[in-house]
Amino acid sequence: MHDLGPSFDALPAASGPLDAAVGQRLAAQGFCLLDADALGALCAMPADALAPALPSWDALPADAYLKDGGHYRRRRHGSFVLEPQPGGALLVQAPHRAHFQPLDYNALHGGMVRWYEPLDEALLALPGWRALLSGLGTVFARRRGVSRWFVEAHQFRIDTSDGVGRPTPEGAHRDGVDFVAVVLARRHAIRGGESRVFELDGARGVRFTLQQPGSAVLLDDTRVIHETTPIQPLHADAPGWRDTLVLTFRAGGFLDPPA
Repeated sequence: MHDLGPSFDALPAASGPLDAAVGQRLAAQGFCLLDADALGALCAMPADALAPALPSWDALPADAYLKDGGHYRRRRHGSFVLEPQPGGALLVQAPHRAHFQPLDYNALHGGMVRWYEPLDEALLALPGWRALLSGLGTVFARRRGVSRWFVEAHQFRIDTSDGVGRPTPEGAHRDGVDFVAVVLARRHAIRGGESRVFELDGARGVRFTLQQPGSAVLLDDTRVIHETTPIQPLHADAPGWRDTLVLTFRAGGFLDPPA
């Protein structure tokens, strides 16, 4: 697998004007890695902003829509409308709605109207929640020149209850949005879970593994495709899991099923 761009190491917090540096990496290679300190600095929040809500990942409901028959994925879902503005951002939670992706973007689970339980209130009550969405939305808005984002947020747990857990059972894919942010909440007693990013129209790609809680990868969904390799337990007699928060930003409206 060949290098996608001039640099794919994690961008640290001390890299000059951080929003400009993130924008430059997104422009140059279609993605940007951030360590926890850098994500915190970018969004004006503590690096461990998600830590108080970690117990909410322990209570995620099972994903009932896995077409491979697996029992390794748990999730919650929520939707928001974000309007980045000078000096702040307007963030409104949308009425609870189904998650939908066309088959063009998800060959395995596309075309399905999938209803998940709402995001945990412990997560939404975090002081850093609004800062996280607003900070990312503002950076993405500078790249696209849009004034409103339709944001979907997913709490995921992939575990090893089946022996193997598949973060992306659909394989390398796009999400059908403008930008995607994958934030690692924690990893526990697993191996695998390697992230892979590929050019949409080319042969180059990179691989890396998010290890640090609070680290993230930002993706321009119009330019790259991505996947995460399966996870396996480190110890045969003990479970393992990978917890993430996935945020998608789309201009023009939410992805809805055909009328």
